[in-house]
Amino acid sequence: MNLTSPSQVKAWCIENGFHPNRTLGQNFLIDRNALDDILDAAGLAEPTSVLEIGPGLGVLTEGLLMRGHSVTAIEKDPVLADRLAGALGSPPALSVLKGDALDFIKDGACDGFRALVSNLPYQAGTRILMELIGRVPAIPETMVVLVQTEVAERLAAAPGSKTRGLAGVWMQLDYDVAPVRAVKAACFWPRPEVGSTVVRMTRHHRNDALSPAVRETLRSLTKQAFQHRRKQLGTIFKGIIESTARAEELSNEEWLGLAEALAEHDIQEGNSET
Repeated sequence: MNLTSPSQVKAWCIENGFHPNRTLGQNFLIDRNALDDILDAAGLAEPTSVLEIGPGLGVLTEGLLMRGHSVTAIEKDPVLADRLAGALGSPPALSVLKGDALDFIKDGACDGFRALVSNLPYQAGTRILMELIGRVPAIPETMVVLVQTEVAERLAAAPGSKTRGLAGVWMQLDYDVAPVRAVKAACFWPRPEVGSTVVRMTRHHRNDALSPAVRETLRSLTKQAFQHRRKQLGTIFKGIIESTARAEELSNEEWLGLAEALAEHDIQEGNSET
């Protein structure tokens, strides 16, 4: 079956009594140009291990296998998971995991892959990425994902941007984020209500030396700050931080400075109590 042919994809669904589930984000990519751009954006010149989350009918899976990569695909829908390996001829380079990607991430099954290449489910895409990057140091060197344009903007948001939030701060802690291209709603079936964007995230290793304590402090600090993003930081953290800035105005370097100072303060406080 040609997975970039709308008529063939629809025919398969009808013949098999399969109804795409909007809640699971089952919007299948049916555009050949967009597919090629995603595969090219991954920049994987040599065969490598690739993690794919939400393969659906397998259009990206097929493309990755054709380029010589080994793929571990995680599919939540049991019908699609059962179809995937058989439809592609059960190649030895393909492993299909049936279940919720969030569970596999927490269990460590997604650690150690060279790359993540995925058309992520709309509803869970951001959470999947945030959980995945929380597994430092066993995170991918490269991630190329197709997500809602709104999510892409948040991931790439610079300090001072209205779209700056937790997703951008946390992702940019370990990755350089670059939107690659917009993908129109017409490139999917069923057609979603919003447009999408291909985003490439390249691990920069600038913060590899950060301790788990500093990382945890940064996450806790930013989570609290962005819950009250209209307030000045000095108001949110009264008696701890003196600043008239708001959460979205700070760069990652400034957040790290605060997190490192607070983590060191907590260590010194702990030592003085013992």
